[in-house]
Amino acid sequence: MTTPFRRERNSVTNLLCHLVCVTKKRRKIFTSKSLENIEESFRSVAEKMNFEIREFNGESDHVHVLLEYPPKLSISQMVNSLKGVSSRKYRSTGFRCPTESALWSPSYFCVSVGGAPLEILKQYIENQQRPV
Repeated sequence: MTTPFRRERNSVTNLLCHLVCVTKKRRKIFTSKSLENIEESFRSVAEKMNFEIREFNGESDHVHVLLEYPPKLSISQMVNSLKGVSSRKYRSTGFRCPTESALWSPSYFCVSVGGAPLEILKQYIENQQRPV
């Protein structure tokens, strides 16, 4: 039986985030084939950096990704690598960006996901038996 926890030398974690990356100026340039190219790039980066793409999908102007990652990586490190590598591979495999501008918008959306609802967690912490 596998657990959802990442076990490393000094930590046990379950860090998950939902990442959304949009194309520059929200241009509708992705096709099913180009999204396959982006997903392949993202999975390659994840393997090299030791994080995991749990889910991937997208539309013509953005992608959604569920990431599981170790505490030593920052979200910005992962996003920078995902965008940089995928942009280079996207161009090198024949896909084109309109007007030769950047593939990705410099911004992104990321939110932590999973675990207990916030109110339940607050109650759990409040109910700890503090020593006297």
